Amino acid sequence: MSELFNKVQKFIKEYFKEHGFERQIKHLERTVYWVKKLKPNADEAFLIAALSHDIQTASRWKELQKEISKTRFIDKERLEEHQREGARIIGKFLEKQGASSELINRVKLLVSKHEEGGTRDQNLLKDADSISFFENNIQTFLERVKDVGKEKIREKFDWMYNRITSEEVRDIVRPWYQKAINDLEKISK
Repeated sequence: MSELFNKVQKFIKEYFKEHGFERQIKHLERTVYWVKKLKPNADEAFLIAALSHDIQTASRWKELQKEISKTRFIDKERLEEHQREGARIIGKFLEKQGASSELINRVKLLVSKHEEGGTRDQNLLKDADSISFFENNIQTFLERVKDVGKEKIREKFDWMYNRITSEEVRDIVRPWYQKAINDLEKISK
């Protein structure tokens, strides 16, 4: 990995720890892994975007915990803010590191659409994010059933699966998705 990537990795780990959300680091690292698996020639900007795509969540983690019982996980305005603010935060960090404007713009473009996709690379990042979500975050959401209800958790699981663009990725995720749904159904209300 490049020196810049290593700086971003250190920044991400410190940022998430500072905000009390260090368990999310594994999700980010596995998103990088899946980007590399799906696109072995992924450039540095793509890998940085994969590592930093959820940075905005860390800064709002405590606030989100208070709001979660009153809102939905899948809220268009919240998702747009999440993408936009995440792109701003990582862009600002990269500027301080002296990264090229080309790299910064590419990272911001990828992060700014990682939830909804658009271009081939934005879709691939979204798909890698979904794989890593099902691989790493299901238990965290199952633990929230009592706080938010089965319906909201099911909505999140369905959305993370149904947004997948690639059939290859859908095939990878399907067993995890089905297990998540089965585990959710086993939880009593």
